[in-house]
Amino acid sequence: MAAPQDKATIKTNVAKRRTFAIISHPDAGKTTLTEKLLLYGGALHLAGQVKGKKGARAVTSDWMEIERQRGISVTSSVLQFEYAGRRMNLLDTPGHNDFSEDTYRTLAAADTAVMLIDSVKGVEPQTIKLFAVCRMRGIPIVTFVNKLDRAGRPPLELLDEIERVLGIPCTPMNWPVGSGSTFVGVYDRERATVLRFERAEAGSTRAPMSTAAPDDPELRAALGERGYAEFHEELSLLEGAGHGFDHERFAAGQLSPVFFGSAMTNFGIEPFLDKFVELAPPPRARATSTGTIEPDADSFSAFVFKIQANMDPRHRDRIAFVRVCSGRFARGMEVEHVRTGKPLTMARTVTFLGQERTTVEEGFAGDILGVWDGGTLRIGDTLVTGPRFEFEGVPRFSPEHFVQAVLKDPLKRKQLKTGLDQLSEEGAVQLFFDRHRLQRDPILGAVGVLQFEIIQHRLLTEYGVTVALSPLPYRYARWVEGEPFEPSKFERSGHTTCVLDVENRPLILFDSDWALRQALTDNPHLKFVAAVQPGRGNPRVAA
Repeated sequence: MAAPQDKATIKTNVAKRRTFAIISHPDAGKTTLTEKLLLYGGALHLAGQVKGKKGARAVTSDWMEIERQRGISVTSSVLQFEYAGRRMNLLDTPGHNDFSEDTYRTLAAADTAVMLIDSVKGVEPQTIKLFAVCRMRGIPIVTFVNKLDRAGRPPLELLDEIERVLGIPCTPMNWPVGSGSTFVGVYDRERATVLRFERAEAGSTRAPMSTAAPDDPELRAALGERGYAEFHEELSLLEGAGHGFDHERFAAGQLSPVFFGSAMTNFGIEPFLDKFVELAPPPRARATSTGTIEPDADSFSAFVFKIQANMDPRHRDRIAFVRVCSGRFARGMEVEHVRTGKPLTMARTVTFLGQERTTVEEGFAGDILGVWDGGTLRIGDTLVTGPRFEFEGVPRFSPEHFVQAVLKDPLKRKQLKTGLDQLSEEGAVQLFFDRHRLQRDPILGAVGVLQFEIIQHRLLTEYGVTVALSPLPYRYARWVEGEPFEPSKFERSGHTTCVLDVENRPLILFDSDWALRQALTDNPHLKFVAAVQPGRGNPRVAA
């Protein structure tokens, strides 16, 4: 039992934490928004550009070389900064939809999500998928409509589309003043004040902000008569037909507050962040195998939601990203690794800002720790100091694309094995083996095809291994449970095959939905499982 002063310290620190992720379709501006939040949070002095001019500063949140080359995020990272007395833990997720599985796992560690909408394109397919995951997990969602500096769709039309497509009522917390070349600021509905901005150089520094009344003559001159009239007409429509904000409904994921702005020019970033730290909830109670645990509980608990190899290629390090769920973390403390039942000393713990690392001495519920790991931890693992329990798992998705990895230099088989073992533990690809060829020419499975290109690139740059990736005809993978099971029954060249995963669990690869349905019909005594917990050997039956 913690001493009263320790309990008070835990409560105070938990109340300051805000842990959130940004979800969006590719190219909606997620990495740019991430950089600008870091800029306004004081973590950066100059914000970078995702796709900028030659010599422009690169983005900090993308740490992997291929991310900088492509202008996309393909890994999850954690970015921490202080703002308005709160400790902000930003879970930066991949923007490309081929890496959506990494985003799904990361959302398990978030308490709030910022849904980024492109004002030109509106609600896009990847946004719909990620919104569904947030709704399934009961995560409150704050919406930021981006790219108001471009000629986009009318804001009322965008609100209607969000409500109609996603099925969630929206409450605009502010409203754009102008659009495209005439976008000059946002109207704060609560304070009935226009917040005007001036463009900062290349958007790399904070945009100067001033206040004005909605009927300010200078505003009329900036917008023109037609733009000024449309602005006031829209405000009148909002007052008459808009949804009022209800904090309880927001906290339950049933209503989304909406903000407008431009991450590229920094217009609207500061008022969004000021309000977001008030809206975003602190860490909540978490479900476990023995009930729920409160974030201010005496005992420490946490779970692993991501593994990343070679964040520093010079040292071949392996970092486990751990979400603290309760109690107090102190560097050097000993915890129980529940899956193995063995003690684990958390001595090498860090936070990240791109490639920069800072040692963490203390942490509380909501914080994300980078824990150096020699290969013991796996995604979904629980760490505790008190009574034993496990948090709800972080399952692996069934792959949809498959390739066979053929080594070009047979003398580098050991390096290939090391590379694939480490990279597959990150969760980007799944590693399978032919039952007859075993370790030779392993099979890789992934949710998106770009994952294969990234793995091929990383094997070369981080392990010095060149492989050819030969596409396979399969489209579905299912783990198999039950007896009797005869693998040879599923060996139909080009249509189905039986392989083993890294824990020697059998699974069947199917080339079509018809082949999968036929297997279900012909083998009623077997279960064909669509998702498994890594490292636990307890697959889940697909719904």
